[in-house]
Amino acid sequence: MSNPFRRFGHFLSETSAELRKSVWPTGSELRDSTIVVFVATILLGIFVSLSDFSVYGIVELFTKLVRG
Repeated sequence: MSNPFRRFGHFLSETSAELRKSVWPTGSELRDSTIVVFVATILLGIFVSLSDFSVYGIVELFTKLVRG
């Protein structure tokens, strides 16, 4: 069984080597991607809210019709 500290050190060195190979986004790419994420989140929130209010209204209408 090998030394766990040696295995962890090997893991860290391999992780560091892989991160050096990575291509990181430029500032403008990062900004544009962030804007896309915010806009998509806002649109999804609006869609979910409208769907929730619509279903609530339909259920409330059916409940009133059944109760008389």
